Amino acid sequence: MDLEELKKIRESKLLEHKRKKRAYYLKSKMQKKQSSMKKINSVDYEVELFSGNFAEKLKEIAKKQKLHVQSREDIIKNKIQEYKKKKQDYYNKHKETRLEYDKEYRDKKKERLKEYRKEYYRKNREKILAQQKDNRLKKKMES
Repeated sequence: MDLEELKKIRESKLLEHKRKKRAYYLKSKMQKKQSSMKKINSVDYEVELFSGNFAEKLKEIAKKQKLHVQSREDIIKNKIQEYKKKKQDYYNKHKETRLEYDKEYRDKKKERLKEYRKEYYRKNREKILAQQKDNRLKKKMES
């Protein structure tokens, strides 16, 4: 066998493999589609609506919904209580460090405020003094 013949055989086998693979893919896809189609049950609404037990079905549906909402409500309340307990435990556990941090933060803030006020007064000293002088003059004139 020469090289060209081997290439043709290889190409044909590759094409055959691709066809088989494609067929398998399509077959599995169809099976999945059919299995999902089996799960869907069609509802005959004329029978459901006009069979005479429509009111009972509505009551039954409302009851199921109410039970579902109540169960969810209980779960949510429990989660909220657990969260509150965890939060309380965390705050009690880290109370000292938190208070220390708060104190440091307040002190830093006071220092920054003092520095800001000094800087502000230094920059606007003349304006502030002029305003104070005007205010004193107004008070003297009033009295």
